[in-house]
Amino acid sequence: MLVINIMLSNLRREIELLGRHVLILDLVMSHEPVGIIKLSSMSGLPQHKVRYSLRVLEQRGLIKPSQQGAVATEEAKRYREKLYSEVVEARRDLEALLEKMTQV
Repeated sequence: MLVINIMLSNLRREIELLGRHVLILDLVMSHEPVGIIKLSSMSGLPQHKVRYSLRVLEQRGLIKPSQQGAVATEEAKRYREKLYSEVVEARRDLEALLEKMTQV
């Protein structure tokens, strides 16, 4: 039971982190160029969390820095669309798991 609890806890944490990165990416895409302070204000997230998400998004080539603030790359929109499809597929997997659990 403990292993399952740890796995679910890790899954929830990863979903929360992904959600934060997606929120920041969406805000950059719709308000570019935009800086950390403005992103923090718009998202309600502390600046250090915004900074971390920006770093992750930049490392993945989805945003790039400019003198005026972060801007989205051409890859950002394609990534966002692909991510949506992947999340829908993950939701189907979770729903299938729930269905199996209710049959027992």
